Amino acid sequence: MNELVEGPDVLMDRVAAVRVRLAVASGQSPDGVELRVAASVTHLGLVARLVSPALAVAVISGEMLEVDLEATRWQRVVGGAFPLSVLRPADTDASGPDAHPELLTGLLARRVLDGPVRDLVEATAALSVSRHVLWGNVASAIHGAASMIATRQPAWANRSRVIASLLLDQPPLRDTSVASVAGGFRRRSCCLIYRAVPKAARAVCGDCVLSIDPAA
Repeated sequence: MNELVEGPDVLMDRVAAVRVRLAVASGQSPDGVELRVAASVTHLGLVARLVSPALAVAVISGEMLEVDLEATRWQRVVGGAFPLSVLRPADTDASGPDAHPELLTGLLARRVLDGPVRDLVEATAALSVSRHVLWGNVASAIHGAASMIATRQPAWANRSRVIASLLLDQPPLRDTSVASVAGGFRRRSCCLIYRAVPKAARAVCGDCVLSIDPAA
């Protein structure tokens, strides 16, 4: 996946493909979808695909997936979760399923947030997307991953929420969202996808700052 950040071509191709898909879904030409909207949606899909398995493995096994972009392989499928190949968990200071949440959070912050995720943020920011929006996308991806773990593996629900909450308090993500003790979540930015549809049909995501009925 390093090709996404080494130069503009691969990322732009991905954004263009997402732009076409958004246009088809909303019944308009690709030119009707702003480039920055397609770029933000592309970014959200990419970071969610990296964050989700990394968080799940950390929560359940206390191990760290190697999601460094140079070592991670992907297939350029548009729509849904694209096929992803990652290396086996690295040898870390974590101690398995009983590893302390704060230890796992530190490892995730260092290996995921400060590595591949930050690289994708910077690459996408070059396409006129605010970093505030992009880090908000990351926050949304983390919350979504934790919620999915809690739904599919209830025994790990509390642990996933604790680690997600600690991650959301890391410097790049601090102040990107608001969470409630009941598990509600509302980001302080918008991923912009609502702008991909005609004004008359516009709706926002449930965790959006523009939502009148926020999850938080």
